[in-house]
Amino acid sequence: MSEYETTDPASAASLFPEYGEDYRAGFASFVGRPNAGKSTLTNALVGEKVAITSSKPQTTRHTIRGIVHRENAQLVLVDTPGLHRPRTLLGSRLNDLVIDTLSEVDVVGFCLPADEKIGPGDKFIASQLAKVSHKPVVALVTKTDKVGRDQLPEQLIAVDQLGREHLAKEGKQAEGFAAIIPVSAVEGKQVEVVAEELIAMMPKSPPLYPTGELTDEPETVMIAELIREAALEDVRDELPHSIAVTVEEMLPREDRPEDKPLLDVHATIHVERDSQKAIIIGRGGSRLKAIGSQAREGIKKLLGTPVYLNLHVKVTKEWQRDAKKLNRLGF
Repeated sequence: MSEYETTDPASAASLFPEYGEDYRAGFASFVGRPNAGKSTLTNALVGEKVAITSSKPQTTRHTIRGIVHRENAQLVLVDTPGLHRPRTLLGSRLNDLVIDTLSEVDVVGFCLPADEKIGPGDKFIASQLAKVSHKPVVALVTKTDKVGRDQLPEQLIAVDQLGREHLAKEGKQAEGFAAIIPVSAVEGKQVEVVAEELIAMMPKSPPLYPTGELTDEPETVMIAELIREAALEDVRDELPHSIAVTVEEMLPREDRPEDKPLLDVHATIHVERDSQKAIIIGRGGSRLKAIGSQAREGIKKLLGTPVYLNLHVKVTKEWQRDAKKLNRLGF
C-alpha cells in the first residue's frame, strides 16, 4: 500500500466503528507554478505554520504534509515544490517529486494567483495534470485579496477556459476542473470552502494521523526550513536558489534544571560561491546574526523550548547540479 493510500472504504466502518460510516480521510496535493500561494494556503487550512513562505519563487523543496482536522474528517495536505521547466538537476528532481506525489493522492488542488494572467507556466502544469489519470483537479484561485471585485470574474473565466482546453482535451474531465474556488489565505476568505470541497472528494476512511497532530515532518527538517526561510529575507537574484540548510546536531544542554531547559542546535547554511557566503554573513556578521535571531524565534515556537542556535556558512560549490552533493543535502 502506498503511503498516500487510505484504508479500504468498505472495511473502514467495521474496523473503526467509533468514527462512523461517514468519516472521510485522505490526501490532497497543492500544485502550481512557483510563488502561487500553495504554502500560505496550506498553513491557513492547518491553522498553524507547517510550511515556510516567501516572496521568492521555488521556496518549497520538500513535500510538506499538513494535517487538517474536522469533526467528521481528516484532510492531509501535501504541499509540493512549484512545477516549472527545470534548469538544474535540483529542478528536475523537484519536478519528479511533484509528479510522483500527484500519482498517489486522492485529489489535486491547482493554485493559480488571481493577480497574474494565465501564462505558459500554468499551461505547462495543466498539461502535466492531464497525464495524472483518475484524479479530480480543483482550481484554487489564490491571492484574491490582491485584486478588485471587478477583476476577479475575468480571472475565473480564464481559469475555467484553461481547464476546458487542457484537462477536457486529454479526456480527463468532460468539463475541465472539478471545481473552481477563489480564496484568500491571507484574509481567511473561502478557506473553509476549500476544506469542505476537498474533504467531499476524500474516500471514507478512519483518521490517518492522531488527533491534534499537524504535520509528520521530522523536527530537524522543520528547523532547517525555518532557518532557510530567515535566510531568504532580503536576498535577490540567484541567491535564494543557492541556499540550502542542514541541521548537524540538536541536543539538550547538559546540567540545566528541568524547569529551564535549553536546546543546542548546530546548523549549516550552504551556498554555492564565496560572494554568496559574504552576503549571508553580512558586514561584521550582522546579516547572519539577524538570520539566527529570526530563526531562533520560529524554532522556539515550534518546539516550545528556548534554543541556542549556532549557524555556520559553508560554500558547497554548484550543489544544485551535483548529484552526490544533492544526495548529501537531502534532495
